[in-house]
Amino acid sequence: MRVRRRIGICSVAAVATVGLVAVPGASASPRLDKVPVAKGSGGAVVSDTVQATQAGLDVLRRGGTAADAAVAVAATLGVTDPNMAGLGGGGYFVYYDAKSGKVSTIDGRETAPATADDKLFVNPATGQPYAFADAVTSGLSVGTPGNLALWERALQRWGKYDLDDALKPAIRVAEQGFPVTPQLRKEIEQNQDRFKQFSSTSALYLPGGAPPAVGSTLRNPDLARTYKEIARNGTRAFYGGSIGRDVANTAQNPPLAPGATITPPKGKLAVGDLRAYRPLDQAPTKVQYRDYDVYGMAPSSSGGTTVGESLNILEKFELANRDRTWALHYYLEATKLAYADRGRYVGDPKFVDVPTEALLSQSYADVRGCQIDPIRARPAPVAPGNPLSPGPCYPPPPSATPTAENEVHTNHFVVADARGNVVSYTNTLEQVGGSGIVVPGRGFLLNNQLTDFNFTPTQGAAPDPNLPAAGKRPRSSMSPTIVLKDGKPWLALGSPGGSTIITTVLQIILNRIDFKLDLPSAVAAPRASQRNTPTVTAEPAFIAAYPELGNFYRHQFTEQAEIGAAAALEFTGNGQITAAGEPVRRSGTSAGVVHPAR
Repeated sequence: MRVRRRIGICSVAAVATVGLVAVPGASASPRLDKVPVAKGSGGAVVSDTVQATQAGLDVLRRGGTAADAAVAVAATLGVTDPNMAGLGGGGYFVYYDAKSGKVSTIDGRETAPATADDKLFVNPATGQPYAFADAVTSGLSVGTPGNLALWERALQRWGKYDLDDALKPAIRVAEQGFPVTPQLRKEIEQNQDRFKQFSSTSALYLPGGAPPAVGSTLRNPDLARTYKEIARNGTRAFYGGSIGRDVANTAQNPPLAPGATITPPKGKLAVGDLRAYRPLDQAPTKVQYRDYDVYGMAPSSSGGTTVGESLNILEKFELANRDRTWALHYYLEATKLAYADRGRYVGDPKFVDVPTEALLSQSYADVRGCQIDPIRARPAPVAPGNPLSPGPCYPPPPSATPTAENEVHTNHFVVADARGNVVSYTNTLEQVGGSGIVVPGRGFLLNNQLTDFNFTPTQGAAPDPNLPAAGKRPRSSMSPTIVLKDGKPWLALGSPGGSTIITTVLQIILNRIDFKLDLPSAVAAPRASQRNTPTVTAEPAFIAAYPELGNFYRHQFTEQAEIGAAAALEFTGNGQITAAGEPVRRSGTSAGVVHPAR
């Protein structure tokens, strides 16, 4: 039986450049500035906030594993990045274990309540599906949160420390507070109309009726008490105990503020759903691309299958030494085909017979790849192929119905420790601000993940794999990824961004492997996302850099200011790590290493 150790964690002071308060028996850690790139050894973290990165580095400095540090990072992000993830959400965890040399995953995706069916989002009064805006800000959108159960499972499998220790940094940040960043204020401003509908949400995030000022200190004593209750009583406090009762009651009876202008549909989440929830240990997806082994999340996520199929399609084309515009044309066309297959075949494998092996076969990818016109973008949406009977190469016919993509935002972070263990973890509430509903007295927002289900069938006469059902996990695009070279970790990466996550991860891999960009440049490069839609969503800098994609190849573009906010690690040999986040997107991310290179 493994003996777990106790860990003393330095607290994080509420200042922009994080200072640390020593605890008995522990020396203060070096101060961490917010920078997007760090290089060094001994372990590394890249996350959305400086406080979360600091929490992970503190755990690593005290001998914790990558799993221990990842839970500390995730819990702290629940305080400092509260609109993106936390106790009220779920996620996917990919782990490389240095001792065994194996990659494993945990599916902590939310589940639909036991009383849900395929008409979950059909208004019984009208027989028509709810408008998305009405469904998303409601208890009906709330699935059973999976993050906490995932944290516990990750520590059971790969941690040295207990959950109560891993929660200490987050508790201290929630109690002491942290400075409101321009990004956090922007997110609250964008959600102000939703947040003011609920008394508990407006009390926390709209003090005095307005978003908190940039630089002011935001404290969350309710969340600190919630974390302490979990630390004291274990996850059962959440999954069926007093916290769980509050979660279920809030979903069923959202706490509308006086003067609220909405009447949201009530949720179906019950205490029994929380009590029955289990995270799932899963085998990862795996494809070989060039000389690298790429591991990702299997369904219920569509990330591993769609990134993998896209890479397999591109495998037969020599991208490295060709014109960059030509190579990007193939990138966009490959994802168009892979997204068509995603929409047709990928759902929760407990409810849908997902042909994962066939989707990831090189023979099927070769058939799909030969359908790419080398000089013209084919009109989208295109139809899915048949991975179980690929047939000969032929141009894909158009598809009548594009698949709805409701996923919007999340956060992603990466961690490595001195032993060589690596974590790539994406966790989310779904929308920015999730359902918009803070659990009264508990200090965290609830997810709106169930809106990732298709409200009505999207596949014509064919079965839709992503309709709601009791206990079902909605399909996700989250794509935490680990890439091995010669059997050892080379890259760990992922991104938020809803359905653009897949293309962001894929584009960074291509930037690094085929286009030979260094990792910081691969992350910072302008992005475009083709998801089997009539137009390509692209950042303005991408459109400006590659005008011939429109002029010659006939791709049509829709501008989006930012796509994703990636976090990545590269292992460069002799224990050295490059940690790379975003220099600009989402106001920049925070990278740190245990022993910075001099």
